[in-house]
Amino acid sequence: MSARKPFDKLRAAIDADPKRRTRVDQEKQIMRDVLALHKLREARGVTQVELAEAWDTSQANISRVEHEDDVYYSTLRRYVEALGGQLDVTAIFPDETFRLGPHTAASSAQERRDKRIA
Repeated sequence: MSARKPFDKLRAAIDADPKRRTRVDQEKQIMRDVLALHKLREARGVTQVELAEAWDTSQANISRVEHEDDVYYSTLRRYVEALGGQLDVTAIFPDETFRLGPHTAASSAQERRDKRIA
């Protein structure tokens, strides 16, 4: 038997619980804020044309990415790198924090080992 549940059943469970609904809405707003890429670009004083040149893409593609509701991690990473930054994603749990991403897998494993030893 599969552990999968139809999305409509999962959604109904969330909608039926006001606390869960509020938590999901808050998380969605956080993601919308995080993905407000144009604000990040503007704060860095970079135009879409300048970013497109740094990323070796078109201004139209920059605009498209900035208006997406859901962006791939790799796209977000390239966007931030074209601005001169480095993307750092962290998963925070009550008992543990993990840095996520292609450059952190080894260091995360080492940090977990160090944490157990300490």
